[in-house]
Parts: sequence; structure tokens; C-alpha cells
Amino acid sequence: MKTAIIGGGIGGMVSALYLQQKGENVTVYERHNKLGGRLAFMERDGYRIDEGPTIVLLPHMIKDILKELSIDLSKLEMVKIDPIYPLHFKDGKKLLKWSDKHKQAEEIERLFPGESDHFHEYMDSMRERFEKGKEAFLDRPFVNRRSFWTKNNIKTLMKLKAYQTVRSQTKKFFKSKQLQEAFSLQTLYIGGSPEQTPAIYSLVPFSEHEHGIWYIKGGYAYLAELLEEELANRGINIEYKTEVERIETAENRATSLSVNGKNFTFDRFILNGDFPVAEKLLQKKSGRAYTPSVGTLLIYLGIEGMLTTSHVHQFFMGEELDSQMKEIFVKKALPSDPSFYLFNPSLIDASLAPPGKSAAYLLIPVPASGEITREEYLTYADRIIDQLSKRLDTGLKEKIIWKEVRTPIEAKRDGLFDGGSFGIAPTLFQSGVFRPQLKPFEYENIYAVGASVHPGGGVPIVMQGAKILSQFIDEEQRGSDQEYNQG
Repeated sequence: MKTAIIGGGIGGMVSALYLQQKGENVTVYERHNKLGGRLAFMERDGYRIDEGPTIVLLPHMIKDILKELSIDLSKLEMVKIDPIYPLHFKDGKKLLKWSDKHKQAEEIERLFPGESDHFHEYMDSMRERFEKGKEAFLDRPFVNRRSFWTKNNIKTLMKLKAYQTVRSQTKKFFKSKQLQEAFSLQTLYIGGSPEQTPAIYSLVPFSEHEHGIWYIKGGYAYLAELLEEELANRGINIEYKTEVERIETAENRATSLSVNGKNFTFDRFILNGDFPVAEKLLQKKSGRAYTPSVGTLLIYLGIEGMLTTSHVHQFFMGEELDSQMKEIFVKKALPSDPSFYLFNPSLIDASLAPPGKSAAYLLIPVPASGEITREEYLTYADRIIDQLSKRLDTGLKEKIIWKEVRTPIEAKRDGLFDGGSFGIAPTLFQSGVFRPQLKPFEYENIYAVGASVHPGGGVPIVMQGAKILSQFIDEEQRGSDQEYNQG
């Protein structure tokens, strides 16, 4: 069986390893000169810092999949970060988020008297929902839509209160608006607004406390380098700097890829890219309109010495998160009072910068697409650095050796759907059964994997999607073999 994987992101790499493990002949086509997709490094003058994802969640899911792929876990060093991060509010209040639940309760009670009991209620409720939600929705595909609308699934949806949003659900537990923000902003990790993201995604903020936040030594993108090395060692063919132009079809099957004017035949085809972009390779598309996830303005910094902080991750909140989300998702405008995130990994990883120096990055949620120019983004980036100087380190500007800025304009150019950083948005009608599935067309040998495909975005969830795809292909093959033997 010959399989072509179009795109070498994390979903494509994990899919390739699963299939190769079964003895299949796999070729990965990648338009860039390295694999990893969103998992990549910004490198300059001896510095390297994660270009995309930085917060490692669900470490057990990552490790379990690597074990199944027979990858030596000693090559991957994970460090637990606790406290997780501080949230700096405009009124001067600083809330420390902890994985340690007793410390978290104490911190909440210190700043928000009477709310610690609400935290315990939140965790107890979410723990049950996490187990039910994972089993019902994260561990299985919904190629057959009827398999989603079962009696048990509907009961689970009601139990999870999936008809609510993350923000409205959080309001049921916490009275303080600042606490509501502290337990709902995490929808931005997967590109959604707390006011528009279904309550099932409350599992993300819950997971921070239940499973912790981790750091991979060398950076999150080291995981992509490890997987790329495994692909090469196992003889999987990788075609770098190769642009697939289209997929040729005949009746209900795909037959070949068109690459640089030449056709290459395969038995199976897997799309691994932002689905609304990848599906354009077919003459017949789904015909569906999608909503992109949030865009990000990313500011990468080379720093002389260290920033005046003891935290790897931290959030600086604006006055009103809801207003910021409306400006981004409804008005498609740069937020007037932005919240933003600072990543400072050199505190625990000296390998990322030359001696005596450090690397950092700032992330600001912005509209995925719109009429904003690069010049406007650059001006806005300077404004954020001014804010960080005032709120964290007054000597910041003097410490900056170099600065690189990446906007949704570059993201769109590099193949991210409409410039969104996380695939399609996790809205109600782009989640679960409504999200593109791993077998998205009527063609019997075309599949899909990635952040825009069920079960969704985030590195461990995309890896889980690749695992589900592998299991689905196995089931299909067993069905074909049984049909052949009976015939």
C-alpha cells in the first residue's frame, strides 16, 4: 500500500509513523525545507525560540502516542512548571495559577475571599466531564454522522452542557469577573473566543490544573525535530520544497498527485494542512464556508541578560476581555486595550540563547483577516513593548538586541487558513461532528488530519487525531479483508 501525505505538520508526521509501523510505503510532501508545520523555531544569531505553540498540555497523551510509535522517551525531557503562570490585571492584582490544587485554592481565597470553594466545585465537576468528554468525542471519529447522535452521546452532551459557551459556564462557578477570565481565556490556546467556544472546551483550563503545564527542553519544536529524525531513520520518503499542485481523481477514487507538472500514483492520500486550504487541491471541494481561528501578532526578542521575571509564562490582562474579543472577532479590529502573553523560556533552558543572553516572545491575539496593514501591525507591536516595559521591566527596551515580528499576513502566506493561527475556529458548528472529519469527501481513499480536522487543534489533540486516523484505516482494511474472504 502506497500512501502520500500532503503536508509535514505534526499530524502528517505522526500519521506517517503509524502507517510505516504497519509496513506501508509512505511519502511525505512538504513545501518547506523542514517538517513540523506550526511546531517550528525562530532562529537568529545563535538564538532559537519556539515560533508557534509554547504551552505543553496533556503530556501523558503525547507520551502514550510516542510509546505506541516505539520512540525512545529518554530523548524527550519534559519539565513541569508550577506555578503555571501569573495573570497581571490592570488594577495591580496578580493571580498565580497553580497546578497544585491546594496552593491554587489558597491563592484564590487570598485574592477573592469566599471563591476557593467555587474552585473545588469547578474541578470536581470538570474532572467528571473530562473523562466523559474524552471518551465520547476525543477518542473517536464521526465519519458516519449518525454515530455522533446516539442516545449516550446526547446524554454526554447534556452532561457537559455543550449548549453553553466556555464563558457562560465559567460564570456558573465564579462570581468575580477576573476569575471568570482566568478560567476561560484558555480557549485562545485553540483559537476561539470564550464567548463563542462551546463549553466542552472548558476541558482546556481544567487540564492546566489536573495535568499541569510542561516545558519540553530545547523548546516545543524539538518534538517536531525528534519526529523528523525518526521518519528519516525509518526510511520514510520525505520530499522537501515540493508543492503539490492538485490531486487527480476518477469516479470515487483519487488516483495521483500532480507535482511540478508530473503525476505520481498512490493508493491512499492524506491531507495534512489547514483543511480549507488543503481541500483546494481537489477539483471538487466541500463547498462549505469556514470561520478562521484568531490570528496572532508575534514579537520575537533577543535579550541582553534576562527579563526581570521569574515566570516562563505569564498573561497581562486588559481591562475587559469580553470587549477585546468583540473587537477581534466581530469588528475585525486591533484591540484598543489588549491582553497579551509573554513566553520567557530562557529562565529554565540555557540552550536557547548565547551565554549571558535570553530569548523571549510576545503573543497578542488579533483578527485573523481584515484590512490591517503590516505597518499598522508594526506600530501596534511597539505599543505592546511599551506596555510590557511599564508593567514588567522598565529596562526592557535597552535589553532588546534584536526583534522580529510575525503577523497574520505572513501566516496566510505560509498556508494558514485566512491568517488564523489555529486552523478553523472552535465554534459550535465547527466542532465535533460539524468539524471536517478524517474522511471528509465521498472519495474512498482520501483522508485528512490536522488542527482543522476532528478532534481539533493543539499539538496533543492533533497527535490524537493521527492515532484515530490510523485506527480508522485499520478498521476499514479489516472490513475489506472480511468482505474479500466472504466473497
